Amino acid sequence: MTQEERLDFLIDYLQAEYTQTAKPESFTQKRALLRGLVNIRPPRPVSQEFIRIQDEFLQEEARQKGIVAVADIQPCRPESPLALWQGDITRLALDAIVNAANAKLLGCFVPGHACIDNAIHTFAGVQLRQACSELMQAQGHDEATGLAKITAAYNLPSRYVLHTVGPIVRGTLTQKRRAELASCYRSCLALAAEHSLKSIAFCCISTGAFGFPQQEAAETAVKTVAECLKTGSSIQRVVFNVFTDDDYVIYRDLLKV
Repeated sequence: MTQEERLDFLIDYLQAEYTQTAKPESFTQKRALLRGLVNIRPPRPVSQEFIRIQDEFLQEEARQKGIVAVADIQPCRPESPLALWQGDITRLALDAIVNAANAKLLGCFVPGHACIDNAIHTFAGVQLRQACSELMQAQGHDEATGLAKITAAYNLPSRYVLHTVGPIVRGTLTQKRRAELASCYRSCLALAAEHSLKSIAFCCISTGAFGFPQQEAAETAVKTVAECLKTGSSIQRVVFNVFTDDDYVIYRDLLKV
């Protein structure tokens, strides 16, 4: 099957679960439609044929976007475990990438939303939401701020996804919120070490819709990670992944790149 044939199959399968609507003509519009259908879909089983074709589609898409290996990301300084990389975190072939999740841990349900939670679930495939749902059903309650869970990464180039719930800041930034954000980084590093992972990429946790100021968030991230790595760990490379130019400048200055 070609990529467009796979795309058509996936759309037809998911649209059959909802009200049938006209399919757009261009590949780009059809890709946006598929993303939206995946985003709104609750965690529930799909056929093995769907999984096979979806996996082929997403893995080919990942190859086309370009996969970035650990060796492709230079450390901030020789012998330093810290690195800075700007771009799409779903391209990174590290042991783990970190997802800024919400307390339900099921991903973003807003069609096509630009948040990292949406992107990670979109490009991992429908298995990720199902895996997160199973974790949450076993837990029996929402995920607490500052903690982390681990799942497979499915169709992402990374091996695992670490899901952490950052603090929400509305108004004045308090010491409690700073401590909660630091806990996100510590929890992810501890979970990565528990699974003997060697490389991990952190997104800018809580700085989007959750409202944590970018400068203060970056300061907390760099300080917490550096302190954690001093205690000894299996982790050999920590990548601070940024998407915006503003965040790049902030981290560049903090890390003295």
